[in-house]
Amino acid sequence: MSDWMMYAVGFTSQLIFASRIIIQWFKSERAKKLETPTIFWKLSLIAAILFFIYGYLRKDFSIMLGQAIIYYVFIRNLQLQNKWKSTSFLFKALVIGFPIFAVFYAIFWANINFGLLFSQQNEKGIATWLMIIGVVGQIIYTGRFLYQWYHSEHEHQSNLPTTFWTISLVGSAILIYYSVMREDPVLFASHTGGSIIYLRNIYIGIKAKDN
Repeated sequence: MSDWMMYAVGFTSQLIFASRIIIQWFKSERAKKLETPTIFWKLSLIAAILFFIYGYLRKDFSIMLGQAIIYYVFIRNLQLQNKWKSTSFLFKALVIGFPIFAVFYAIFWANINFGLLFSQQNEKGIATWLMIIGVVGQIIYTGRFLYQWYHSEHEHQSNLPTTFWTISLVGSAILIYYSVMREDPVLFASHTGGSIIYLRNIYIGIKAKDN
């Protein structure tokens, strides 16, 4: 696959990720508190599928790992909002069918060099230490959803607390460095733009608590 097609997949996923954040941000600004619209989780699932594909095409294990970790969390939040059952059949089929297809593809059809994925010694000579930074950044960044999941289960409702946005900011800072070293315009554009909204959501969350 040519580079422009690969980057098209990556930028499309990031545009969808960005749209969910912008929608959430607008709703939070209007409500003067942190809001969690249902569309946030639906867009997250669609974007996660595309971004996982981008990670595979780019041979970037950290990206694939990040999306795999949080995929179920998005579904669980729809369940907590009582919106999963009412979701269309086609959407459910896509969301459930993709990971099943990915597993079968990896086992029977894909020619995956797992040593290459982990060492990142590919045609660009990406060092193992940089791979580690990328994985750490993705674990922190995607770990925000594991925290959010725990918090939502504890509260018995789906929400995005202030700590979620703080973790997002820390993870993004690491991934911005990783994206510069990796020469990845998709990751760089995503995390530099997202960091601005993360800061604003932290402010909204703190201000709402003070009031």
